Amino acid sequence: MSTHAIEAVGLIKRYGDKEALAGVSFEVPRGAVCGLLGPNGAGKTTAVRILTTLTGADGGTATVAGLDVATRGGDVRARIGLAAQDATVDALLTGRENLIMIGELHHLGRRVAAARADELLEQFDLSDAGGRLAKTYSGGMRRRLDLAATLVARPEVLFLDEPTTGLDPRARNELWDVLDTLVADGTTILLTTQYLEEADRLADDIVVVDHGRVIARGDARALKRQVGGSQLFATPTDPGDLERVAAMIGDIAGAPPGIDVPSRLVQAPTDGGPLAVSRLADALGDAGIAVDDIGLRQPTLDDVFLTLTGEHIAEEQPQEVAR
Repeated sequence: MSTHAIEAVGLIKRYGDKEALAGVSFEVPRGAVCGLLGPNGAGKTTAVRILTTLTGADGGTATVAGLDVATRGGDVRARIGLAAQDATVDALLTGRENLIMIGELHHLGRRVAAARADELLEQFDLSDAGGRLAKTYSGGMRRRLDLAATLVARPEVLFLDEPTTGLDPRARNELWDVLDTLVADGTTILLTTQYLEEADRLADDIVVVDHGRVIARGDARALKRQVGGSQLFATPTDPGDLERVAAMIGDIAGAPPGIDVPSRLVQAPTDGGPLAVSRLADALGDAGIAVDDIGLRQPTLDDVFLTLTGEHIAEEQPQEVAR
């Protein structure tokens, strides 16, 4: 048996003249969590659709749970769970009824399906709400119910397509805690996300895709190192001080500074740690330059993509067809 729960080799997918995937390859060991990271339109959802047998590839091969997704789709579907971007629960059924229905669709039988529903409601902290209609649930509760529904048949591999998009910070943390429990029980997870923080929190390995290609791979720390580690920054109160502040930061950081004029932000990569901040504060004080903010910060997802692709992730990206 392969040690990999997911293997994708040279996946290609075209929609008309648009190449959504242009030879994507990666693998996920059994019991691990892999984050598929990228902006909208990068190809993340297309890759998930191929791996979950929702669409076919135009080239390349893929196996899930040791089974070829192209030739053994039914067997693959019996071994996976998929939580798509939009919740799929029936709003006019109670939480418990939703889970029982899913169990019966998996041929568990009414009694077994009901027992499994109660087990999942407790696991996802939804027992008190199990008798309420799903339409009365908050966004975070509906997302937890949707995830619970994917686990009714105890899948070997779980696919999560941007699972926390639209959730508030508290609901996001609650969902992360649930996923930690699943991983501890041995579930293999592939999640797509636009959030480096989410991938950092959950994933053992991160695959970065853009314009249908894998452009980087590693853990979050390795990706951050590609943009120079910590950033020494300051925001002068007076825009007229930007050049002077840039000279100071460049001298202290030992690297060329970047200046964002609209936000009055000056920053440069540094290995100096808190000492660099102290030196900058002293230099600014000696020069009589007032600042609104000063400090060190870790690279953001936007920093990573700016380094890897030369573009900000916030810029408009071509949307995938049939996302």
